[in-house]
Amino acid sequence: MNPAIARTTAFCNRFGLRLPILLAPMAGACPPSLSIEVAKAGGLGAAGVLLMQPDTIRTWAQDVRAGSNGAFQLNLWIPDPKPTRDPANESALRSFLGQFGPEIPPEAADATPPDFEAQCDAMLEAGPAIISSVMGLYPHDFIRRMKSRGIAWFANISTVAEARAAEAAGADAIVAQGAEAGGHRGAFDAAEAAAQTVGLFSLLPAVVDAVRVPVIATGGIADARGVAAALILGASAVQIGTGFLRCPEAKIAPAWADALGHAAPEDTRLTRAFSGRLGRSLATNYVAAAHAPDAPAPAPYPVQRALTQAMRDTATKAGDIHYMQAWAGQSAGLAQAIPAGDLVAALWHEATELLG
Repeated sequence: MNPAIARTTAFCNRFGLRLPILLAPMAGACPPSLSIEVAKAGGLGAAGVLLMQPDTIRTWAQDVRAGSNGAFQLNLWIPDPKPTRDPANESALRSFLGQFGPEIPPEAADATPPDFEAQCDAMLEAGPAIISSVMGLYPHDFIRRMKSRGIAWFANISTVAEARAAEAAGADAIVAQGAEAGGHRGAFDAAEAAAQTVGLFSLLPAVVDAVRVPVIATGGIADARGVAAALILGASAVQIGTGFLRCPEAKIAPAWADALGHAAPEDTRLTRAFSGRLGRSLATNYVAAAHAPDAPAPAPYPVQRALTQAMRDTATKAGDIHYMQAWAGQSAGLAQAIPAGDLVAALWHEATELLG
C-alpha cells in the first residue's frame, strides 16, 4: 500500500473516521450545519468554542449529534495572561475606530471572554471524540480528565519546539499549522507569533521528524493538490478552514464568501488589528489603515477584539467587506462554493488519484 495512504488509514481507524479530512475549528464560523455535512461525508466536524458560553457548547454538540452520527472535535484557546491596559492608547483606538463604524464608548474595552474553566467543563460534558487546543497546552488536570473519559487530545502548534512540548504533555496528535493559515495561528507566545511565521511545507516535515504521534497538516490547504502534498510530506490527515468557508453550510456573510473566491495569496495579510492576536485576514481598507504609520497600536487580546466589535458587526450587517472581520488563508482563492459533503468527497477522490 502507498505509505501515505497507509498512514491515513491507520489514523482514520484510530479516530473513527472514514476519510482523513478535518474541518478546522474556526471560532464564529463553524455552525452545526457545516460539521454535520463534513461528518456525514466521513470527515471530522469541529467547533472553535472560544466565544461560546457553556450552554451554547452543549447545544452545539447536541445539534451535530442530531444531524449526524459522525465524530467531531471541540477546540478552545488557552488563555493569555491578563492584558496590561493602556487607557491613553485605548482612547486613541476608540477615536480611530470611530472613523469606520459607530462611536466606541470607553466601557466597550472592558468586555471579558467566557470563563475558561466553565468552558472546559462543558466540553467534557459534551463528550466529543476529540478536544483540541490552540495558543498553548491545557493544564495537566484537564488533560487527565480528558484522557479518563476516553477523549483524544489534538494539540495545535506553530513551531517544532511547541510540537515537542505538546507530545511530552500527552497529546494524541499534533496539528502543525503553517503561516499560510487564515485567522489566528496557534503560537503559544503571542509576543513571538510574528517572528515565528513558518510556512507549512517547512514546518510539516520537521514536525513529522520530531514527534512519534500522528501529525495533521493545516494552513493553506484548500484543494486536492494541497491534500496530496501534505500527505507526501508525512501528514496522517489534513485540516481545512478557509477552504470550507464558501460552502453554503458555513453561513458566512455573502460579501466575505465572495471576496474569498477572488483572493490571490498576496491579497491577505497578517494583522493584530481585529483581535489583538496575530491573524491572517483579507487585506481590506481597514487593515491597511490600521497598519499606517500614524495609526494607534492595537491593544492586546481581548481588549482589541472588544473595541472593534461594533465596527465589525455594523460592517457585517451592511455587507461591507472592508470593515468586517474577513479572515482568509493564503489559498482562499481555491475555496469552492459547493456543498461541504461534496467538497470532502471530491478532495479525497482527487487526492488519492494524485497519490496513485
